[in-house]
Amino acid sequence: MGEIEDAIERAGREGFTRQPPKSLKGQIRYLLRQMGSAKAVAQEIGVTADSVNRYRRGARKHARADVAAKIDDAVRQRWQPQVRKRRQRQAAATGGITVETRARFGYTAPVGTTDDGRFRRLTVHLPPAYAQRLFDAHAAGAGDQEMRGIIAEGLKDVYFQDGGGRARELSDVEINDIDYMDLDY
Repeated sequence: MGEIEDAIERAGREGFTRQPPKSLKGQIRYLLRQMGSAKAVAQEIGVTADSVNRYRRGARKHARADVAAKIDDAVRQRWQPQVRKRRQRQAAATGGITVETRARFGYTAPVGTTDDGRFRRLTVHLPPAYAQRLFDAHAAGAGDQEMRGIIAEGLKDVYFQDGGGRARELSDVEINDIDYMDLDY
């Protein structure tokens, strides 16, 4: 996963209305309900189907640390999909999306001005249109570069050009290096 996809996933998890199961047995039962078979769960988390059944029965009470992390991640990815979709629809319709990042921005500027990229720490609220484009691209399986382009375009419009009030000559903004990125919607 890329930085943008990770940020979308983390933002989706922040909206949970209930916490996912914490016990190993509860997590495995949830995954079995979602995926249908022990074989499918085993392939997802990288163990045998027999191990999955032992976890389900409680014969094994603890998984190895790497397997436990995979189980937890698999549960969180599938937890409350309707809540995530509702929050995304709301952000795309009225709320917009807030981007907090520390990244190196490069841009194309007119002759006589500096176009040196430098790290900036920004917290910018993007309008719903950019949220809609970002969620549509994510749902369509777009790559990290395409989603970076959408966010960069939003930052150019809202932050760098202030909605057309300044830096009108600025033609292109790129997000080159991302130190961290968080999204909120």
